[in-house]
Amino acid sequence: MSEIKKIATRESYGNALLEIGREHADLVVLDADLAAATKTGIFKKEFPERHIDCGIAECNMMGIAAGLSLTGKVPFASSFAMFAAGRAFEQVRNTIGYPKLNVKIGATHAGISVGEDGATHQCNEDIALMRTIPHMVIINPSDDVEAKAAVKAAYEYTGPVYLRFGRLAVPVINDKPDYRFEIGKGVTVREGKDITIVATGLEVSFALEAACKLEKDGIDARVINMHTIKPIDQDILMKAAKETKKIFTVEEHSIIGGLGSAVCDVLCEHAPISVYKIGMRDQFGESGPAVELLQKYQLDADGIYKQVKENL
Repeated sequence: MSEIKKIATRESYGNALLEIGREHADLVVLDADLAAATKTGIFKKEFPERHIDCGIAECNMMGIAAGLSLTGKVPFASSFAMFAAGRAFEQVRNTIGYPKLNVKIGATHAGISVGEDGATHQCNEDIALMRTIPHMVIINPSDDVEAKAAVKAAYEYTGPVYLRFGRLAVPVINDKPDYRFEIGKGVTVREGKDITIVATGLEVSFALEAACKLEKDGIDARVINMHTIKPIDQDILMKAAKETKKIFTVEEHSIIGGLGSAVCDVLCEHAPISVYKIGMRDQFGESGPAVELLQKYQLDADGIYKQVKENL
């Protein structure tokens, strides 16, 4: 059996920028002294004149990106999620969101899988922050294929987009001939009639593993890849609510304000059903290897399986 290919979505981000940049001269990339980590250095190597290093000044970078968008450019402002969504929140809100400018934010190193960088850099609040900004599209791709498709879709979309990428290499699960990416459209990656697991980002592959474990216990789990948190796919959620007995949400993010909250917002209004949220439970992370942290906070396949069993 061949080994599963794993690629970090931040790597996919850098490669996608290069591919799109070769076709579109209006694409410009900004970074905040982290081009090697965010992988925008891949773009910089070929297009140094279209790559702007703003230094450790993320707030200023968002203002520069806003200005560039008003000249007809399509800027991708890049930094760690903690800085892009956290440190620069006011500038993203007032300078990009309020005027609804065509700026894309490439936020890498999101979630607890940042690992040894520790609690200060493990951004588990960014989706919640970005959800509160009117007009902001939020995309959290599950693998390399989806990440590249998301960057392309973000380029083609007119308006602000927040793209969430990870540091950890994750399995490629969407390498299929029939794969299609559409902003705002979730994907049923596994059919099931008993329960539904709605996952996003790197948790999608873990959710699929957990579903296989549940099948051995006689539990038929549907798995939905919700790559777009905002606008969220209401139709796929209401269909799952009507056809299965309970919904579980899984995210590498706080259960407050993230995917789980977005799902509950839809279902409590349109199709009330029991929902259990799996994620960071109102707590900070800690320094340690990414895989071990995912295990400790029950965000790996075994952890998802265990929590589903305990809360059925």
